[in-house]
Amino acid sequence: MFFLVSTPIGNLEDITLRAIKTLKEVETILCEDTRHSLPLLRHFGISTKVESYHKFNEEKNLPSLLARLKKGEKIALISDAGTPGIADPGERLVAECRKEGIEVVPIPGACAPIAALVASGLPTTRFQWVGFLPKKKGELETALKDYLDYRGTTVIFETPHRIIDTLEMLLELAPKRQLVVARELTKKFETFVTGKAEELLAAFKTPPRGEIVLLLSPKEEEEKEPPEALLKELLQEKGLRVKEVVEIAHQMTGYPKKVLYKIALELQ
Repeated sequence: MFFLVSTPIGNLEDITLRAIKTLKEVETILCEDTRHSLPLLRHFGISTKVESYHKFNEEKNLPSLLARLKKGEKIALISDAGTPGIADPGERLVAECRKEGIEVVPIPGACAPIAALVASGLPTTRFQWVGFLPKKKGELETALKDYLDYRGTTVIFETPHRIIDTLEMLLELAPKRQLVVARELTKKFETFVTGKAEELLAAFKTPPRGEIVLLLSPKEEEEKEPPEALLKELLQEKGLRVKEVVEIAHQMTGYPKKVLYKIALELQ
């Protein structure tokens, strides 16, 4: 039997009684990082044998783990924080267990994407979880364009050293879209900051610390594309400088000047 056990994402009080009981009763606990998990296990008096299980040894260990599970060994998987299998190792092992007829038991608990979503103030009836964004600029732009077309809330994991770049790209692609940055969930400095990309960039003049969940509000039917036609028309007017064109377009459409200026330069 294979157990997927959720652990706290910050506040240790968020572990469930069932999670503690399960981790004490199984024969082996698979940990993403044993050095990270051992203090947590000791805190709750759990002395079960632990083994390392992460993306670098997943392929190698998969056959032996399946063999042990088939023989009846009870094994639990935990990640560094939250629900295993969500942007963490475990997805493939679960799929293989299902194929082999091995019982998989979820022990629910803390999950950062869900915690961020329900407290964000954005619609929760329809949402998509997309994990971490691509690192390369071109791939990032393609991914964001796709997510921005979704008619529900989009939930993303982001890192402190990349959030500013992502917000700057969102300023170009969807300057009027409502966004939420949730950071340090369940911890002492938990914060939710809501606003458009321009407002969030002003709020985060230096990259925010801690673990971050970024949420994009749903695309609305009336959402307008950047006013390229208007900019073209204004640029053709004699005597108008780019700065003046941008100011007029900003007054007429409400689009951020930074976005309008970039488009105007490209159209020249």
